[in-house]
Amino acid sequence: MKKKLVVFSGSGVSQESGISTFRDSNGLWENHRVEDVASPEGWKRDQKLVLDFYNKRRKQLKEVEPNQAHLLIAELEKYHEVSVITQNVDDLHERAGSTKVIHLHGELRKVRSTKNPNLIYHWEDDVCAGDYCEENSQLRPHIVWFGESLNEEHLHAARVLASEADAMIVVGTSMQVYPASEIPYFASATCLIYVIDPNVNEIKFYELDQQVVKIESTATVGIREVFDKLMQE
Repeated sequence: MKKKLVVFSGSGVSQESGISTFRDSNGLWENHRVEDVASPEGWKRDQKLVLDFYNKRRKQLKEVEPNQAHLLIAELEKYHEVSVITQNVDDLHERAGSTKVIHLHGELRKVRSTKNPNLIYHWEDDVCAGDYCEENSQLRPHIVWFGESLNEEHLHAARVLASEADAMIVVGTSMQVYPASEIPYFASATCLIYVIDPNVNEIKFYELDQQVVKIESTATVGIREVFDKLMQE
């Protein structure tokens, strides 16, 4: 029977493709403090550092490939109605074949105007000081930095999808970044929630405990286990 399936993914999924995470580097991202490269204050302090940092991340994205977790999530679309809600800014879900993806925290391959957030552009190359939008303001990474608000349309759509899901897979996220961490809590009481993480027993689920199935493993191994379970139903 075809189900409405929501996949809520975090950095642990992309880690196995070679993209580093905050959690596994003591709060640093590629040896940079989060405050310096992922906050409005960091942007004001050193625009060149921030642009260079994301230019390198964009280049790195061209060197990595979707892993088995991404590919299996995409393959689930053959059997179920699948929506991916991701905290990741890479495009590995799309490159694996997922067709319905909401990026809560922005996208590396996009930039936007510093003055008009509605002016968003696809961008493959480096962004430099002096690269302006059509309204003559500096372009910046299309990333939701700490201290900035999520796109309300994306957040609302994610909450609706979660509330309508028959089953949910939460994979590679510590569920500590608010408000994205709220998404699983919009699931109905009948929605089974598979949570995949090597440190799953350290994650707090509060009132969700009764409907959570914990899978203590990496994303690729855990997704295979859930995929097989779903195929047997």
